[in-house]
Order: sequence, then structure tokens, then C-alpha cells
Amino acid sequence: MTSEVVVHTEHLSRRFGELVAVRDVSLDVERGEIFGVLGPNGAGKSTTIRMLCGILDPSGGRGTVVGYDIQREPERIKERIGYMTQRFSLYEDLTVEENLAFYSGIYGIGRRARRTRIDEVARTTGLDARRRQIAGTLSGGWKQRVALACATIHQPPLLFLDEPTAGVDPVSRREFWDQIHRISSGGTTVLVTTHYMDEAERCHRIAFIFGGSLLDVGTPAQVVSRRGLRVAEVRVDRPLDAALALREHPGVDEVAHFGNDLRVAARGGADPEALALEVLGPRGVRVLESRSTRTTVEDAFVSVVRSQERAS
Repeated sequence: MTSEVVVHTEHLSRRFGELVAVRDVSLDVERGEIFGVLGPNGAGKSTTIRMLCGILDPSGGRGTVVGYDIQREPERIKERIGYMTQRFSLYEDLTVEENLAFYSGIYGIGRRARRTRIDEVARTTGLDARRRQIAGTLSGGWKQRVALACATIHQPPLLFLDEPTAGVDPVSRREFWDQIHRISSGGTTVLVTTHYMDEAERCHRIAFIFGGSLLDVGTPAQVVSRRGLRVAEVRVDRPLDAALALREHPGVDEVAHFGNDLRVAARGGADPEALALEVLGPRGVRVLESRSTRTTVEDAFVSVVRSQERAS
């Protein structure tokens, strides 16, 4: 990874009538990094991506993508990026190879170079054996793989992935992320939106978006550390009663059910195991077992969202 900035925005915003979908987003994305944009549905992730791709004009602010201004030079941006959505923009009545040939033509790859590039992409993405298969007959994971190949056929310096793994099975998701890291290691910058928190752990840096606003940016470890949470898994004999009691305590940030186990996140560096004993003992709820565990990006994200909801 280098310090070359591929995406730069200053106070970017977008309105749809009275609705402010994106507000005051300022960020930099560097060459070769996998940058994750995380948020719940309706948070403004896709609107932000579409502005950066030159598809939507911003209502305010400014930005550059691969060196081009997003307002004045959107067509130049579109030539230099790859773009893939959760809908896998394939022609399902064409074969895999015909899809690759179509997209290579759309992206301006010359006829002489086209065959070489299709062969290379089919080989590196594991599509060689399926080149003559009709795209519509592929499983979701294979369609995803073809869509990624089509989006990168022209070797763009920047790849946008908008919720690319929605509805895809866990094995295909892992294989997809292996492909993303391979692409990134070759110097391509990848900007991916997702609401899967485990995928955030696979990114070099992440940004939290909620209500159209950018809440935090950093490495997964940095954004987790800034929340100051400690987490424990606590097994109790009455999990519903325990959860209700713990949620009333001001030191508890979040309680989540996992069968008879509760995942308890405590604020301000407090010990969640000691806190559980303190709260549940007087209520007659027995703590059968407990252990501290790693604080995840999901813990941090839920904490950020909950604090924003309380403030609004």
C-alpha cells in the first residue's frame, strides 16, 4: 500500500427533496487498500458510492476519484473504475465467456487484447471450466464470481463493490473475499459497502455511516478501541430475566442472546463479568459460567448506532 490518495471527499452531501441521504462526508482512501463502508440499510452507503462513481451529482461538497472531479468529470471516472452491485449485473441469457467479451468491449479493450484478457481473467477466477455455461444457470456464488470478473476485466485502478455478498452462502463469501485480497495485493483499491460486520474485519480500514453521517474511520482495531468496550459471554439459568436486568444498568452497553449465553458489552472499561455478578446476584439469577472474549467490530458498530439513536 502507498500513500497515494485515490478517493478524496470534502463535506460531500446529497439531498432528495427534504431528505438528506448523505451529509458532510469527508474521507480519503489510499491506493491498494480495501476500504469498507459499514452501515444498516438506508444509512446512505449506496448513495455515497453512486456519487463517487459519477452516477449521482452531489448536492454539496466536492471530491475527486482516481484524479478526476466527481462533478465536472464523471465520464472520465466511469472509464477508470469497476462497479459491482448485489444484483450481479450479468446478461443471464449469455454464456460466461460472452459476458466477459461484452464487458471487455464496453470498457474499450481492443479486439487483439480482448482474447488474452478474457483467458487471463477466466483462469485467475476459476471460470475456465464454465466459460460456455449460460450465466443464468449458475449458482449465486458463481454468478458473483462472473460479475467480479466482468467488473475487473479492464484492470481498473479502483473497484467499487456495493453490497456484493448479499444473499450469498458463507463458503462463496469466503472465496469472494480471497479474490478481493488478491485484487488488492496487485495495487487495485477496493471500496466495499456492507452490513455484514464480519466482513469489516477483512478490510484494511473501515468507515461507519449512520443516518447519512460519517461516524468513525480507522482500522478495525482502531474503531473497536475507541469505543472502550469490554465483552464477556455469560451463561445463566434465566437468560430473559438476566438480559432485562443487565440492560437497566447504566454501565451495560449491549446485551445479545446466544441460546442460554448472553454476550454482555460494558462501557468505560468496566469488567462485564463482575458487573453481571453484581447485577444478577440480587435478582436470584445464577451465573453458571462466564468468560471474557474479544470485542469485535460488530460490538463497536452496535454501540455507535445505539448511542446515535439515543441522541436523536
